Amino acid sequence: MIQQYPFLIVVFILVMYVVGSIKILAEYERGVIFRLGKLLPAPKGPGVILVFAPIDRMVRVGMRTVVMDVPPQDVITRDNVSVKVNAVVYFRVVHPQNAIVQVENYHYATSQLAQTTLRSVLGQVDLDDLLSSRDRLNAQLQKILDHNTDPWGIKVSAVEVKHVDLPENMQRAMARQAEAEREKRAKIINAEGESLAAAALGDASDTMMAHPLALQLRNLQSLVEIGVDKNTTVVFPSPIMSTIAELSTFIAGESAAAAGARSILAADGKSIAVAPSTVVSDVA
Repeated sequence: MIQQYPFLIVVFILVMYVVGSIKILAEYERGVIFRLGKLLPAPKGPGVILVFAPIDRMVRVGMRTVVMDVPPQDVITRDNVSVKVNAVVYFRVVHPQNAIVQVENYHYATSQLAQTTLRSVLGQVDLDDLLSSRDRLNAQLQKILDHNTDPWGIKVSAVEVKHVDLPENMQRAMARQAEAEREKRAKIINAEGESLAAAALGDASDTMMAHPLALQLRNLQSLVEIGVDKNTTVVFPSPIMSTIAELSTFIAGESAAAAGARSILAADGKSIAVAPSTVVSDVA
C-alpha cells in the first residue's frame, strides 16, 4: 500500500498537469502557439485546446473589429491653413500569426501609422477639399492604411475623418463668405422676380388700355381688399394721368371761355365810347 503512494502521486500530478493544460478560447479568439520558441503553422481555436506548458506558450489574439480613435492632429493644408483633425479607424486581425510575429504591438503600430498617414494625406489638399471631399479622403486613407498594415495581418475596413477644428478667424471669414453668397443669391432672385413682375405689369397695362373698364374693376377690387381690415380711412383710387389730362382740358376750356368773354366786353365798351361823338357832330 505504501509502495502505491508514489504511483498515485505521479498520476495525480499528471492529471493536474493535463487539467491545467486545458484552455478555452471564445469564438472571436485564436491562440498563437509557440512550441519551444517556434511558431506552429496554424493558430488554434475556438473551443477547447491543450497548451502543454512550459513547452508551449499561447498568445491570445482577438478577431473582432477594433474601433480606434485617432487623437487630434495639427495639420497644415496645402493653402497654408492650420487645422486640427481627428479620425476613427476600423480594423481587425485576419492573420493572427502575422499580427504577433511581424510586429511587436499591432494596436500601437496601427495607431501611429494612422496618425502619420492622416497628417501626410490631409496636408496635400486644400481646406475646401478637406471640408467638401470627405468621402474621397476617407477612401484614400483607408487604402493607404490597408496596404501598409497588410504584412502585419491587419485589415483596415474603414477610416472616417470625424472632426475638423478650424481657427476662429477662419470661421469668421467663412461665415462672411457664406453670408455674402446668400446675399448674392437673394439679390439675383429678387432681380428675377422684379423682371417677371415688370413683364406681367406690362401685359396687364396693355390689357387695361384695350379694355378701360378693367381698370375700374381693378379699382373696385382694391376697395374690397381695403375694406377687409377695419380701416377708418378709405382711399378711392383714380387714374391720375387721365384725371390730370381732364383737368388740363377743363382749365384750357375755362381759359378760352374767359378770353372770349373779355373780348366781347372790350368790343361792347368801344362801341359805347364812339356813339356820343357822332351825336354831337349831328347837332352842330
